[in-house]
Amino acid sequence: MKKVFLISLIFGVLFLAGCQKKEIIKEEKQINSYDDFAKCLTEKGATMYGTEWCGYCKKQKGMFKESFVHVNYVDCDQEKIKCQQAGVRGYPTWGFSDGPNKSGVQEFSTLAQKTGCNFSN
Repeated sequence: MKKVFLISLIFGVLFLAGCQKKEIIKEEKQINSYDDFAKCLTEKGATMYGTEWCGYCKKQKGMFKESFVHVNYVDCDQEKIKCQQAGVRGYPTWGFSDGPNKSGVQEFSTLAQKTGCNFSN
């Protein structure tokens, strides 16, 4: 009876460990896709213009999670002239190398369409 219990316990622990490993791999893949998407946006010339106090800018940044560090970002409080030259009139504003700016929080699908970058979640 003790052997059956012990074997069941071992299999249970191994099963749970396997499930946790799958979740970790899924999370790593998700982070990598955010990184790849953010890097691609920057490579394609997309720039987000915003400020640190702007709630919508915080929301947009939060969509990228830790990967926002890879996005080309201009803080308009720090670099007012760049923002004026880019025609920024509100925050956030996304600038693109091939066309007009887009104001407001942008869905990843819109950013992907404007740049040709793929995002898979």
